[in-house]
Amino acid sequence: MSDGGAKAEETVLRVAEIGGRGRSLVAAQSLRAGQVVLRESPLLLYSAFPFLSSASSPYCDHCFRLLSQSARKCQSCSLVSFCSPNCLASHTPWLCESLRRIHQSSSAAFADQPSERQVQARYLLSAYSLAAASPSDFQILLSLQGNGDPTDSAAANFLHSLLSAVCPPLPVQVSPELTAALLAKDKVNGFGLMEPFSVSNEKRSVRAYGIYPKTSFFNHDCLPNAYENEVMEEMEDEEEQEEMKDSEGEEEEEESSFPHAYFFARYMCDKENCFGTLAPLPPKTHDASRVLECNVCGSLKEDEVV
Repeated sequence: MSDGGAKAEETVLRVAEIGGRGRSLVAAQSLRAGQVVLRESPLLLYSAFPFLSSASSPYCDHCFRLLSQSARKCQSCSLVSFCSPNCLASHTPWLCESLRRIHQSSSAAFADQPSERQVQARYLLSAYSLAAASPSDFQILLSLQGNGDPTDSAAANFLHSLLSAVCPPLPVQVSPELTAALLAKDKVNGFGLMEPFSVSNEKRSVRAYGIYPKTSFFNHDCLPNAYENEVMEEMEDEEEQEEMKDSEGEEEEEESSFPHAYFFARYMCDKENCFGTLAPLPPKTHDASRVLECNVCGSLKEDEVV
């Protein structure tokens, strides 16, 4: 996409304070169903698999696409693989050595911890690696919504102690407070990336988590529905000042008794084991688009309610 297109999309949204919910994106002008309103690459991505997972990940450890036979395994730690030289180049020496040391001590370190703690450790490693590679992006991460929750203090203290003791010198000055703040940012702003669609696999799980700074301002649910690069399209026409929602289910008054049932019937893909969301294709004329595309399997369906 050209830079001109990106700038044009940025002008259709603005950040506003929503009463009782904090900052959110609202329409800066009237929008049409199918219109692309935002394209965004993630600030960071990290694996959803615990360190002690019995099987090696079939995904590139940078972009999380499926690996091919030409995948490149890290020659230093032999713990992660990449789909291309560009993705391999993202694997910094600090992150490589940190992963190697944590794997060596993971059985004992995480023995009495829930598996979630291992995934949180992956996130913190990615965040600290981001701080070394791009301090400005790290500051963007810290500026996102989300404050430390006292109920998460035990997790923050454990992870801070573990990473401080096991990892090489960290690229930023860390503290239990910073660790807690980072965990809070992920908890509020993280998106899950589902495994690829397969008719034969009805138990797909999350392969990775990502932080998308602008997309996080959408009023969104916590279902795994993100991609390596997010493209947000309007599902229905929106008036200026309306709040942007990701996969929202609030419909007209006649559906108000069963808004979620109506949403699933109209916007959920009915292909076996897909469970994707249908959204209008970008309109080519001034008329609304009647063709819906599934964001998971790519199948098309004509919208009967336009």
